[in-house]
Amino acid sequence: MRIDAVIPALDEEATIAAVVRAVKKPPVHTVWVVDNASADRTAEEARIAGAQVLQEPRRGYGNACLAALRRLPAEVDAVVFLDGDGSDDPSLIPGLVAPIVRGEADLVVGSRSLGGVQQGALSLQQRLGNAVAARWLSTRYGLPATDLGPFRAVRRSSLDSLLMSDPDYGWTVEMQIKAARAGLRYREVPVPCGRRAGGQSKVSGTVAGVLGASAKILGLLFRHDVLRGWAR
Repeated sequence: MRIDAVIPALDEEATIAAVVRAVKKPPVHTVWVVDNASADRTAEEARIAGAQVLQEPRRGYGNACLAALRRLPAEVDAVVFLDGDGSDDPSLIPGLVAPIVRGEADLVVGSRSLGGVQQGALSLQQRLGNAVAARWLSTRYGLPATDLGPFRAVRRSSLDSLLMSDPDYGWTVEMQIKAARAGLRYREVPVPCGRRAGGQSKVSGTVAGVLGASAKILGLLFRHDVLRGWAR
């Protein structure tokens, strides 16, 4: 099974090289860093560290992930997504992909709620919004979700079937909603959430980022649940 890793990155010059080197080990075949219009040396540092670097000038986490999906070779069987700020532990990738390799799951999410969050890693608003969204996914869709964490692995054929489209903050919850509706086999594994190793968070680093992410996630849940129900 070929497993590639995708790392969306915006102004992560301080951390991206170390992350790439840590990820570029078995079972990962190729590391793809999508430079999302960085103003620093993110792309250069990622390339020197051994990543395949793609450019996506349209800002947004989802746009970066979609750019990678358009370029992944056909022979890729599974994709690992993680952040480039050092908050995710690449040494946990083997355990993250194991349920997919064993044929037991199509989507595996690394749960920070189960693995523990380092003090200062997530804001109170992020923790609260994450808990509300996870409960919504569990109650309304029957998905045993405890987190919307970005550190996740998904079978390539399953991911392609979801027809992902969200350009920014809603990428992760869109994947989980569509996975539940499609009946994909879902698992979570505990992963710790550490503080970013450098730079500034594009979400928790600003009030606008936190509010924007929360509004997008709740808006997607409302649209896919309530509005879809009214349409029926």
